[in-house]
Amino acid sequence: MTSTSESTLLESVPNQLYIGGRWIDAEGGRTIEVDDPATGRSIRTIADASPADGIRALDAAVAAQAEWAATAPRVRGEILRRAFDMLQERKAEFALLMTLEMGKPLSEAAGEVAYGGEFLRWFSEEAVRISGRYGQNPEGTGTMVVSQRPVGPCFLITPWNFPLAMATRKIAPALAAGCTVVVKPAELTPLTTLFFAKLLEDAGLPGGVLNVITTSSSGAVSEPIISDPRLRKLSFTGSTGVGQKLIAQSAANVLRTSMELGGNAPFVVFDDADLDKAVDGAMLAKFRNIGQACTAANRFIVHESVADVFARRVAERVKALSIGRGTEQGVEIGPLINDKAVDKADGLVQDAVSRGAQLVTGGKRVDGPGSFYEPTVVSGVVAGSEILREEIFGPVVSIVTFADEDEGVRLANDTQYGLVSYVFTADLARGQRMIDRLETGMMGLNVGVVSNAAAPFGGVKQSGLGREGGLEGIHEYLSTKYTLIPNS
Repeated sequence: MTSTSESTLLESVPNQLYIGGRWIDAEGGRTIEVDDPATGRSIRTIADASPADGIRALDAAVAAQAEWAATAPRVRGEILRRAFDMLQERKAEFALLMTLEMGKPLSEAAGEVAYGGEFLRWFSEEAVRISGRYGQNPEGTGTMVVSQRPVGPCFLITPWNFPLAMATRKIAPALAAGCTVVVKPAELTPLTTLFFAKLLEDAGLPGGVLNVITTSSSGAVSEPIISDPRLRKLSFTGSTGVGQKLIAQSAANVLRTSMELGGNAPFVVFDDADLDKAVDGAMLAKFRNIGQACTAANRFIVHESVADVFARRVAERVKALSIGRGTEQGVEIGPLINDKAVDKADGLVQDAVSRGAQLVTGGKRVDGPGSFYEPTVVSGVVAGSEILREEIFGPVVSIVTFADEDEGVRLANDTQYGLVSYVFTADLARGQRMIDRLETGMMGLNVGVVSNAAAPFGGVKQSGLGREGGLEGIHEYLSTKYTLIPNS
């Protein structure tokens, strides 16, 4: 049952499209339902954009581009800073809203508000630091001026698992750089983005700079936007398969692209590791966001001499996790996003067990309502198991053993993905070797969480292109211009 406070919050969330500074209905009045994964019940009816609505949003972004690009960097930065301050004042509302539409425990949702807000603060400061170069050319015949310009109108596609942070991580650098945007949040968790758009509106963001379209027809709505020659940048976070299709669509107009795609993170525990730190790190790297994160540890690659004790200690912690609706006090594991996600996690566990792995704890669906799956530990996973190849996106620890450093590295790199890795060792020289040898864009050394607004987030191989956050993040939305001024 939805409480009075939850109902009041949900009614305050806009349920229309945000285009050109106005809240409007979708073409034909089409609507979609947003469900609470903990109950399976609808919590809000919102607009369902058509392809024509998507083009209207792009029209608005194009119309606002020149004026926004000419807006002083300090003004752009101050709008983002006001948005950061307002988010802190309303953090309880945003946290509850994310828990209602996505299912994560309220404490984790509050953590996402803090993390997501940092992108607003960071890029409010970076807006005034966009710089270039000025100097004489080597021949001495003229002056070279290198400057940075906004790329232009951007299309930002965000995923369902971090509804606020994935929006701020894209929107903040784009606005700081002087770009206008069309944002398409995931159909499963669009309410947080709509609520955030209202916050930016209240913070003084001019109409047309940010446009939000919610839709149940992602491909049909996205394709005309991507193929429009006025669009200059596409940023997507989601599966590798969808990312590959979007890259192909972007080729026709040679769009700038940023792709944060799938992951299959190795969590490597060496025989000299501090097991207290390794177990703590494992709980963070695996069970944050109920395992529904591209940075979640997917394959626990543990030295054979400590694998049994590591599995036992992790299982003890996992058995103690509290399962329930994220709004309930003390809950640590909420629902997965939907029944399809439960089916996937359970299928991967059953496949591993059928090939000889041992089920240490968990491994079952939780009776409804809602889409819950028991936190699970599977040890002795054998080569060829699907759980070693596919991104689990659920609360499942899969353990495989190795005998020496070379084998550990080989197992860790044995994937098409390369987003993040985690290494636990007391040997700093070995840690340095792992930085060099592991094929990932990010690495946590003796730590289970690496994300930070001040750090570049992104991967290699089929985990994506480009970086979000850090000094690098704003440059994804800038183009470099070189001018030669002759001496005479």
